[in-house]
Amino acid sequence: MTARRTSPTVRRRRLAAIMRQLRKDANKTREEAATFAGISPVTISRIEAAAHNPKPGDIAMLCKLYALGDRETDELVTLARQCRVKGWWQKYDLPEIVSAYTGLEEEASTTQQYSVDVLPGLLQTEAYVRAMAAAELRTYSEEEIDRMVAVRMKRQERLVGEDPLKSWFVLNEDVIRRRVGGSGVMREQLEHLVSVSRCDSVDLQILPFAAGAHPAFAGGGFSILSFPEALDPDVVYLELRLNGLYLEQPAEVETYSVMFDQLRARALGPDETRSLIKDAVENFP
Repeated sequence: MTARRTSPTVRRRRLAAIMRQLRKDANKTREEAATFAGISPVTISRIEAAAHNPKPGDIAMLCKLYALGDRETDELVTLARQCRVKGWWQKYDLPEIVSAYTGLEEEASTTQQYSVDVLPGLLQTEAYVRAMAAAELRTYSEEEIDRMVAVRMKRQERLVGEDPLKSWFVLNEDVIRRRVGGSGVMREQLEHLVSVSRCDSVDLQILPFAAGAHPAFAGGGFSILSFPEALDPDVVYLELRLNGLYLEQPAEVETYSVMFDQLRARALGPDETRSLIKDAVENFP
């Protein structure tokens, strides 16, 4: 039996939601909770925003304030301990936004991604990663680029194995037409796409130019992550220039889920997608 993946990022998000609801149900202010637990109101805010690895002792004190029983308290204290376990990605000294997303992806059971003009990290070859880094506004050191490559290749291990990440990708045709890193890099990248598209865990579709306008036409790319536990609701991630934005409200997630379904309906099927990718390879002599 395959061991279930766990991620401190997902555990922190789950604990934050539970602690927010417990304080609300107990009708306590952040200041009242902080005073009882002997911590600052800022710490309460950070715990409830999943921006802080809470101390198990602090969680135990808050559980006492919220009148929880021993079993519930033990479960939440255990959850707090799990938040403090280091994930494999944390040794790479990643930017916080990258670390947070990687932590969520690590425990996710499914991902749905729409990309406008750049391939998703889960599908990129090493040469493509390096070409993208070279095109950035800032100059990265070789060590930083090597770290990017290592993390991206490690993330891609989730597409195979006994517990693969079920992945749906819809790529705008621009993604396979744009010359990134030269013809050789793109030929290798597109051939890799064809290979990955045959994995049991991957559904890959191209949204062709011929599809015309569509629901996501005026916006950018997005990802929807779903998790195996009902306690961990779906989350939408929007990647921005300087940071990222997470949407977690049910109405927000539903909007993007419907949008993704619409994009899939307009996109080419798997066989047609592979044919178009192979055609694109011929344009990179």
